[in-house]
Amino acid sequence: MAGMCCGVNMGETETAAPVDPSSKSARKRRMEIHQFNFVPSDSTVAPPLGMKRQKIEVVVEEKPKGNELARVPDGGEKKTSAPSVVLSPEFPKFGMTSVCGRRRDMEDCVAIHPSFFLRDVDLPSGFHFFGVYDGHGCSHVSTKCKERMHEIVRDEAESGGMVAWERTMSRSFLKMDKEVKDWCGAGAAGASTSTCRCELRTPQCEAVGSTAVVAVLTPDKIVVSNCGDSRAVLCRNGVAIPLSTDHKPDRPDELSRIQESGGRVIFWDGPRVFGVLAMSRAIGDSYLKPYVISEPEVTVTERTAEDECLILASDGLWDVVSNETACGVARMCLQSRKPPSPGNDVTVTAAGESSDKACSDASILLTKLALARRSQDNVSVVVVDLRKGQISN
Repeated sequence: MAGMCCGVNMGETETAAPVDPSSKSARKRRMEIHQFNFVPSDSTVAPPLGMKRQKIEVVVEEKPKGNELARVPDGGEKKTSAPSVVLSPEFPKFGMTSVCGRRRDMEDCVAIHPSFFLRDVDLPSGFHFFGVYDGHGCSHVSTKCKERMHEIVRDEAESGGMVAWERTMSRSFLKMDKEVKDWCGAGAAGASTSTCRCELRTPQCEAVGSTAVVAVLTPDKIVVSNCGDSRAVLCRNGVAIPLSTDHKPDRPDELSRIQESGGRVIFWDGPRVFGVLAMSRAIGDSYLKPYVISEPEVTVTERTAEDECLILASDGLWDVVSNETACGVARMCLQSRKPPSPGNDVTVTAAGESSDKACSDASILLTKLALARRSQDNVSVVVVDLRKGQISN
């Protein structure tokens, strides 16, 4: 039988030939899985051999500010983004895991900003921002999105009266795309904080881009904006509800748009724009415009008492795990949560991440499931608890 983890089939097929544990292939598999560096949002995980556990400092303030998750760099090294982490019981509970997997380079980035936008004094928790960016060609566009997207969204939302989310998110993505184009056009002058292998030299940077799936949580809405093939899925009363649709070149409406603009979709290891890019929308990729656009598709979903969790992930998960399976795994982890101890409901890791352990367990298990099913891509997963009482009104 294929491997099982908490009732979830970890393999792609139901049966498999018995394997001699002493065989060369078995030893290779054991060594291969040891190469994966998981960085979960759980401080109970022991640090690697030869490394000391970092001291965690937690600061609680009356007016909390959003704190961004530290980037998980290639190679598994952990860096603290700030000397302290600000926590609040009004923050949404979440868990995040991001791993390089079987790829040579880590090109995914994750951004989480609780209370990134304070709209009303009667809503002290504000609105909350979650973003997953899956870079291609190199990591500098996804890194730039991680650093700037939430700030652009906040500025757009603050510029008007009542927030029109479709317009706000659309303008934000287009501005992000313009910033990336201008930044890449600056060449080496814009690479002061970049450590990517292409070093922002033209024409290499023209062939670099990133997907972006962004969720903004308000007390009564879930606003999801998607550009590319990362995905957001809502689990509501045990049912998986996709809040975004992948932008694949062979999607009928996307195929028609590309062809009408003079482009072509060529099947080369799957459908690709001009045989190169396996998605029809992305931020960056200047050399493929106007065929590859940065216009997002935006959905605004009313929150209900039946909402359980929201999952944002790169295609490293969705290529091998269905929406239904992902929601089932996350739901199982959330339902198994033990009653929290006083003052110990939120855990903080040395990577600067703040999270609930049940959400963290869900993100870790989903990542392990993707790797066990032989995902060939970077895998980044964010799980947000949406159950009643998680975000105060």
